[in-house]
Amino acid sequence: MAELKLSESRDLTRVERIGAHSHIRGLGLDSALEARAVSEGMVGQAPARKAAGVILQMIKEGKIAGRAVLLAGQPGTGKTAIAMGMAKSLGQETPFAMMAGSELFSLEMSKTEALMQAFRKAIGVRIKEETEVIEGEVVEVQIDRPAVAGAAAKTGKLTMKTTEMETVYDLGAKMIEALGKEKVQSGDVIAIDKVSGKITKLGRSFARSRDYDAVGPQTKFVQCPDGELQKRKEVVHCVTLHEIDVINSRTQGFLALFTGDTGEIRAEVREQIDTKVAEWREEGKAEIIPGVLFIDEVHMLDIECFSFLNRALENEMAPILVVATNRGITTIRGTNYKSPHGIPIDLLDRLLIITTQPYTEEEIRKILDIRSQEEDVEMSEDAKVLLTKIGVETSLRYAIHLITSAALACQKRKGKIVEMEDISRVYQLFLDIKRSTQYLMEYQSQYMFNEIPREKGEDEETTPNF
Repeated sequence: MAELKLSESRDLTRVERIGAHSHIRGLGLDSALEARAVSEGMVGQAPARKAAGVILQMIKEGKIAGRAVLLAGQPGTGKTAIAMGMAKSLGQETPFAMMAGSELFSLEMSKTEALMQAFRKAIGVRIKEETEVIEGEVVEVQIDRPAVAGAAAKTGKLTMKTTEMETVYDLGAKMIEALGKEKVQSGDVIAIDKVSGKITKLGRSFARSRDYDAVGPQTKFVQCPDGELQKRKEVVHCVTLHEIDVINSRTQGFLALFTGDTGEIRAEVREQIDTKVAEWREEGKAEIIPGVLFIDEVHMLDIECFSFLNRALENEMAPILVVATNRGITTIRGTNYKSPHGIPIDLLDRLLIITTQPYTEEEIRKILDIRSQEEDVEMSEDAKVLLTKIGVETSLRYAIHLITSAALACQKRKGKIVEMEDISRVYQLFLDIKRSTQYLMEYQSQYMFNEIPREKGEDEETTPNF
C-alpha cells in the first residue's frame, strides 16, 4: 500500500500546468531591435515591443538605472506579455522581480516595507573573490580500505598532473567520499577548492578519448591544464541585495529565503549592508547589477506608495521600474483627485510611457494558433475561423479560455480534432461579459441587493455599451 502511494505522488510531480503566458519566450526582436511579425510567442504590438527592446538594450549595457516605464493599454492587449518577454530576454544574470499592486494590501508588513523588499530583490550584486584551487588531470586514484569494517578510517592517494608537473596528494575520509560522490576516475580533469574541499568535474581529458569507448552524448572532452597544479582563480557569486538583507537579519536568518516569511528588516541592517557593498565596489570586489521590478495593476497603489516610489527612484542603487495599468483617467487611491491612469502627475512625469493597441483580427488568429499549439489542441480550420470571430466580437481572453473547454467537449464526443460544433457548444455553456450583462439587465429585479437605478421611460431591454 505504501508503494502505491509513493508512485502516485511521483506521477503528480510530472504534471506541467500551462500558464497564461507560458508561450512567451522573449520580445521577438531581431538584431536591429525591429519587431518580427510573429516570434518567440509574441504577436503584433510592434511599436511597444520595439520601445521595450530599446529599454532592454540600455539595461544590458548598464546605461540606465532608477528609471521608470509605464505600459498602458486596454485589458487584453499584451502588457503583461511584454513584461514577461523582457524578463525572458534579460536572462539569468539580471534580477527580475514581479508583483501585483493589490499584493501590498494582503501582506503582514507595512506597504513601504513590502515595496522596499521588492526593490532590493531587483538589485543584483556580483561579488568577486579569489580562491586557491588545485586543477589538473587525474592520473590515478588509490584508496586503501581497512580489512575489518570500522577498524580504521579509509585512506588513499590521488595522483594529478598538468602538462608541466605531476603530484601525489594524501586523501582523508571526507575527500574520498567526495571523489566517490562525483565518480572521479583516472582521465578526468577536476578542480578542487582548497578552502571548502568542493570537487568540480570539468570533463574528460582528450588524451584518454581513444582508450575509453563507453562515453555518453553528455561527455565533455577538455585539454589537460597547463602550468602549476595549485593556482589562484577568481570566483563570481551573483546574489540580490534582498538575499544579503535576509541572511544578515538575525531575527530571520537564511532559512527565511526558503520559507518566504522574511518579515520586516530593520533600516540599520540595510544601511550597514549598503555601506559594505559600497566598500566592495570601491575595492573592485563587487559590482551592482540594476535589475527590473515589474508592478502590475499599479493603479491599485495608494498615494503613500506613490510617494515612496518617487523617493526610491532617486536612490543611486535603484532598479528599472516597469509598471502596467489598464485604467484611464481615474481617482488616485487614497485621495479625491483624479489623474491619468490613477497615478499622480509628479510620478507620471518620471515615466517613459509605452502604449499598447487592440489586436487586429489577423493578430487574434495568430495568437489563438500559438495558444492551441501550447495547450496541445488540434483544431479544424472552420473552428479556428469561428473562434477568431468570437475573439473579435467579445475579447481575446474569452476566446483563449474556450480552447481547453472546446478540447474537453471534443473528447466527450470521442473526437480527435476540435470542430465548429465543439466551439458552439462551449460558447453556449460559458457566457462572455456582454451576454452576462444583458442577462443581468433582463433579470435584475430577481437578484438580491439590486442597486441599478431605472430612469422613467427606460426600455427594460436596454444594455450598457461596451
